[in-house]
Amino acid sequence: MKKIVKTMSVALGVVTSAVALQAANETINIGFVGTLSGQNAAWGTSNVRSMETSAEIYNKAGGFEIGGKKYDIKIVSFDDAYDPKLAVAGFEKMAQQKISYVVGPNDDAQAIAVRPIAEKNKIVYFPYAFDKSLYVKPANNAVFGMIASYQWEPAVYKWLKDNKGVKTIAFIAANAADPLNQRDNGIKIAKATGLEVVEDKATYAPDTRDFASVLTPIVKKKPDLLVLSGVSPATAPLIIKSARELGFKGQMAAGTALDAGILKEGAGDAANGFICQGGAGAEIQSQKMKDWVAHYTKKYGEYNDESNTKVYALEYILAVMKANPKAINSADEFLKSVDAGFTAPNPFLSDSKAQLKFVGKTSYGQNRQLGVPLTPKVYNNGKFDTLFTGAAD
Repeated sequence: MKKIVKTMSVALGVVTSAVALQAANETINIGFVGTLSGQNAAWGTSNVRSMETSAEIYNKAGGFEIGGKKYDIKIVSFDDAYDPKLAVAGFEKMAQQKISYVVGPNDDAQAIAVRPIAEKNKIVYFPYAFDKSLYVKPANNAVFGMIASYQWEPAVYKWLKDNKGVKTIAFIAANAADPLNQRDNGIKIAKATGLEVVEDKATYAPDTRDFASVLTPIVKKKPDLLVLSGVSPATAPLIIKSARELGFKGQMAAGTALDAGILKEGAGDAANGFICQGGAGAEIQSQKMKDWVAHYTKKYGEYNDESNTKVYALEYILAVMKANPKAINSADEFLKSVDAGFTAPNPFLSDSKAQLKFVGKTSYGQNRQLGVPLTPKVYNNGKFDTLFTGAAD
């Protein structure tokens, strides 16, 4: 009898193990290569936290369903420390691990540096970089993850001209490729909008901490608007505070996304009225998005408004896979879906007609941009409010 019971127990154990193995979800690995350390760490940190929040929500719910199967989502991250060489090393690591989708990098130089590796290894990547060459043919594998300054600035300059009486504009930029590129585009847009450019040469070294000498000549020209082209999250409050201390009374803006907490800590009330990029605010968020923000905040103890935009990259990747399961392991299939006009319901906006769709034909001649909302933000007393809502295309 004992032998029979033992045999039954062993058999039951085998069956239980078999069921457990059968029930275990397969895992989809999604990569991130971007800036997680240094003065620009807020950009990459927002990326990773957004991805990890979504992955955790899906995994806790039993997995993300594609083609009738549930998959766990794993985020594989790599810190490029804002260095193109490290970004290359990160993409080589992703290629070695056979990862087909990578979010990042966060800057032009890094995104350009990794392009050959992405194309050679058929990786679709989602940079937060503004250089148009990344998204215009013959480039094919990069999908822009946000709104570019040159898409954001025409609407914001016009709004400031019409609503704040802005007539003159000045630019200041770090002496680096990405900020200078943003400045040059901004100058063209300002002139096309009918603004008088009173300063277009002011630059500073990326590691500058004291801005009095570079700002003093600008303040004396009394521009109605001072644009901080391509400014980093750590540098923005230093420039804002210094400009106010020097007596600047005009508007200030940046075409990059910034962190309200860093602005509050570094510039305080001096940052009130500052305009920058941001994601969709609570007034147009769905309940799912509000729950997502609550999950993120509980998980990390704080929230970065920029994540209202960074929530989208992983969601787009998974939505395309859901529509075309072949895309799970094939970047070619993913891009076929993109070029075929993929759309899906947008779960993050309250408008029931809102869709996830790839855009960019106006700027790049092909749909190589996530269709995230264009929502300029204005900072006031420690938080961002939405200025208005628009779209890239």
